[in-house]
Amino acid sequence: MKLNDIHDNPGSSKDLMRVGRGIGSGKGKTCGRGVKGQKARTGVAIKGFEGGQMPLHRRLPKRGFWNPFSVDYNEVNIGRIQAAVDAGKFVAGASITIDSLIEAGVVSKPRDGVKILGVGELTTGLSFEVASASKGAIAAIEKAGGTIKVLVAPKPPREEASA
Repeated sequence: MKLNDIHDNPGSSKDLMRVGRGIGSGKGKTCGRGVKGQKARTGVAIKGFEGGQMPLHRRLPKRGFWNPFSVDYNEVNIGRIQAAVDAGKFVAGASITIDSLIEAGVVSKPRDGVKILGVGELTTGLSFEVASASKGAIAAIEKAGGTIKVLVAPKPPREEASA
């Protein structure tokens, strides 16, 4: 094998179309770009431009609102936690936090914390430290002999402005 024997595989590269080389080439004169105007030139980036008409993305109304103070909790039912206890992931009296729930595979990522919901049956007394919990979940945890500490205090009710 010599250097002059090395070549590309057949069909792996294609010759560039030579434009502007006369009408016999099929790409002469306007080089396949049509005639005149901005798009016949190079470096055109028009995207949403509609010839001076108000573009569609500006004609349509804006919709929705993004609340910058919103929270995204992992919602976990007490029945799911009892299933984890039955599977041996938690022992009776264990402290349940976001880290222990991630370690046990009950939730996958921390987000803004955990909210415990009251669907299902809890029979084991556990100690919870969570961001939020429903009234039904708090009642079920205390009924099972556990304790719960809610880390995020609920917001006080808004006072109506008196006129």
